[in-house]
Amino acid sequence: MYFKTGIILVAFAASYAGLTFFASTWWQALPFAILLGITMAEIGFNVQHDGAHQGYSSRPWINKLMAMTLDVIGGSSYIWHWKHDIFHHTYVNIAGHDADINLGVFGRLSPQQKRHAYHRWQHFYLWPLYGFLAFKWLFYDDFRDALTGRIGAFRIPRPKGWEMVLFLGGKAVFFTLAFAIPMRIHPVWVVLLCYGVVAGVLGLALSMVFQVVHVVEQAEFPMPRSDTGRIEKAWAVHQVETTVNYARDNRTVTWLVGALNFQIEHHLFPRICHINYPAISKLVESTCCEYGVQYSQHASYGAGLASHFRWLRKMGLAA
Repeated sequence: MYFKTGIILVAFAASYAGLTFFASTWWQALPFAILLGITMAEIGFNVQHDGAHQGYSSRPWINKLMAMTLDVIGGSSYIWHWKHDIFHHTYVNIAGHDADINLGVFGRLSPQQKRHAYHRWQHFYLWPLYGFLAFKWLFYDDFRDALTGRIGAFRIPRPKGWEMVLFLGGKAVFFTLAFAIPMRIHPVWVVLLCYGVVAGVLGLALSMVFQVVHVVEQAEFPMPRSDTGRIEKAWAVHQVETTVNYARDNRTVTWLVGALNFQIEHHLFPRICHINYPAISKLVESTCCEYGVQYSQHASYGAGLASHFRWLRKMGLAA
């Protein structure tokens, strides 16, 4: 895991240096910008994600340090902890509770969400909009959530003390790296254009990895019972049936996405380092089979994308 982290961080630093200090033409800047967006996504998939879930190391301070890599690339590890580690993992695919399936008026991902007439085209127009995810997340969502102390329907403690220092310090480091330093070397419009490419690649990569594990045909979208407010199925069963794996036999995909293609295993054992997920997946699958729990998977990443496309079309057409 440490060796993998080293490769990713070196690739991130090299692509940043290439874009900032060496690229002098558009045809040099474009591949560096694309590579920088990809390496930022790699940090999120492989390093930050495990650290935030306390699965990177047995030492809490190392987990905290790895989780803070998100602050360097523009996000807030404090907000992420509440939004992803707590709310998403507790309320997977429950409309009104899981913010990851809430696109507001732009899209309908769950049968319980309101449908608008223009959603009939969402299986086409949402793909380019996914590229704007990083812009909205880094420049708006984090600040809104920190100021309001609310993520969707849930209240969260506003960051204070060292958490506020980390929040503001992380944003300062990000703005310095993304804008202040490059603008001392390149024209403002060039920096903004290059960052637009970086953020677009980052947003598209994040969306196209996470959407194919929850927002697909095989995933369940349960709602709490009206009389008790509880989900009928047990927590572990809920995690499995709202989640879908893909490309389990593809080692390249597994390496690149931080084993998030083994999403079922991640949701059952979020504190286990992701490099162990392939080894335990067969045991998880056989146990689900033994107890009659639906264990869903796609043979390839492309099959997962196709299922996401079909689900978007279905949700856009359903009343």
